[in-house]
Amino acid sequence: MATIPLLQLTDISLTFGGNPVFDALSLNVQQGDRVALVGRNGSGKSTLMKVMAGLVEADRGEVIVPTGVSVGYMQQEPDLSGFKTLGEFATSELDASEMYRVERASEGLKFDPDRLIETASGGERRRAALAKLMAEEPELMLLDEPTNHLDIEAIQWLEDELKSTRRAFVLISHDRRFLTELTRATLWIDRGQVRRQEQGFAAFEAWRDKAWEEEDIQRHKLDRKIKAEARWAVEGISARRKRNQGRVRRLQDMRAERGAQIKRQGQAAMELSSGPKSGRKVVDAKGISHAFGDKAIVRGFDLTIQRGDRVAFVGPNGVGKTTLIRILMGEITPDEGTVTLGTNLLPAIFDQTRAQLDPDATLWDSLTNDPGMRVSGSSDQVMVRGTPKHVVGYLKEFLFDERQARAPVRSLSGGEKARLLLARIMAKESNLLVLDEPTNDLDVETLDLLQELLDDYDGTVILISHDRDFLDRVATTTVAMEGRGQATVYAGGWSDYQTQKRADAAPKEAAKPKAAKAEAKPAEKPASSGLSFTEKHRLEALPGEIDRLTAEIAKLEEFLAAPDLFHKEPLKFKKATDALVERQDALAKAEEDWLDLAERAEEG
Repeated sequence: MATIPLLQLTDISLTFGGNPVFDALSLNVQQGDRVALVGRNGSGKSTLMKVMAGLVEADRGEVIVPTGVSVGYMQQEPDLSGFKTLGEFATSELDASEMYRVERASEGLKFDPDRLIETASGGERRRAALAKLMAEEPELMLLDEPTNHLDIEAIQWLEDELKSTRRAFVLISHDRRFLTELTRATLWIDRGQVRRQEQGFAAFEAWRDKAWEEEDIQRHKLDRKIKAEARWAVEGISARRKRNQGRVRRLQDMRAERGAQIKRQGQAAMELSSGPKSGRKVVDAKGISHAFGDKAIVRGFDLTIQRGDRVAFVGPNGVGKTTLIRILMGEITPDEGTVTLGTNLLPAIFDQTRAQLDPDATLWDSLTNDPGMRVSGSSDQVMVRGTPKHVVGYLKEFLFDERQARAPVRSLSGGEKARLLLARIMAKESNLLVLDEPTNDLDVETLDLLQELLDDYDGTVILISHDRDFLDRVATTTVAMEGRGQATVYAGGWSDYQTQKRADAAPKEAAKPKAAKAEAKPAEKPASSGLSFTEKHRLEALPGEIDRLTAEIAKLEEFLAAPDLFHKEPLKFKKATDALVERQDALAKAEEDWLDLAERAEEG
């Protein structure tokens, strides 16, 4: 016998500002469903979720929730008015016997229930709203970007909770791994149409690409048919006017069908341009210690960042990742130690707070008033990597339409603000990118493009992110900040860091019983390897760096082997040649360093 859906949408149509968001949409959410709700930024994901929650009323159609079924929605901007503390808000719908659930969630999501509402940050308010929803345990949970403002530990806690729950949920998230681990069905919003597949997010991209391929084939067939019928109409209609009016009408219908097809939103035309090469050594930090009052940010920290490195900083919220990066960039003087910056640096900074964007300024002014983009004597041109462009044309490259150009920044969604900030950064030449949580609010397609751009970027990248998949795709070195001033350097991305951390912990665990039996014996002095802490990690990282450089050299040599490249694309030929020489030099240096460090380690 079929079960009654927890939520049923029937023939839903909704229009905003004259543009249809959905038309004749019908879908069900069943008991036990674990659904990913995906689509490009601006496609209507959050709007659909608000329709499901009953917060937005459709122009037409029905939203049916059976009597006795509870639906909970995690608000992006929760209304906490009337409450004194975060805990008071989070427990407001609970019985006394259920209060413990909020305390448990507050530990996992890392917020203080006693924090006064008036002093709570936006992130703390969102975490309290998420804890409230988790504690109330509705039959259906609607989760709109729940991982925003969560660090990796809190994301892992939430992931484990959702894996173990029997409640149904619909989930919007930019975090690939989170979606992949949790979902078993996918709702895809594309140009007002919602399709469902009974497979989780892991299968989404193959499904999407196949659907688009089939769409392109059908459009091509329709275009050919219209062309053939139009030729017939021009050549023979006068002789057969009465007999073939039906064929003429069919041609008109085909043209109307083709005109009604909505063009897919393309990718943002993002491009990174490296400026002049920096020196080989970008940052050299030695013996760095810094604290705020009694809170140690870092103690005795050494780090050398070479040109071309991709260094990720990970750790819990509030541990001091941004502070450490500001120390490494020379913005904050450490309590102890020295930081030496390399020569010829052109940094570009992506700020997680979007502080570089004035919320009251228009998108137009945000670009034309930027000193690095301003074209002297022009109010509608911006300088993009040395070339003047019309401001609206440049905004269109980042998927903004002409109407948005004069809209205030505060009217943008989180993803749109991120794209606007990327537009400012990518207009300028740079050789050092500092990206503080760049992945927040970006859709999957834009994240893919950003990762590809970073792969091809000739400069150096320093980044903070809680997106495990993005870290694995981008980072070549990970600095793990674990509190109490401890910061450890690991080779590779997030998964590599986790593997090395487990390997480091395993010998210690295995040694515990032996250590207990030998309590009376004096501790033996560990053998010295002859290498400093930083040198040990450099030795561990070098094989991966050598492999990466070898692969890049092979790719460049293959590119330069193309016939007539020098004559057809002289600028590309020169750039590729310079890059090849640089990587060959870097490979020789890396191999030399590895031989030296390996030899000293053996001698030690």
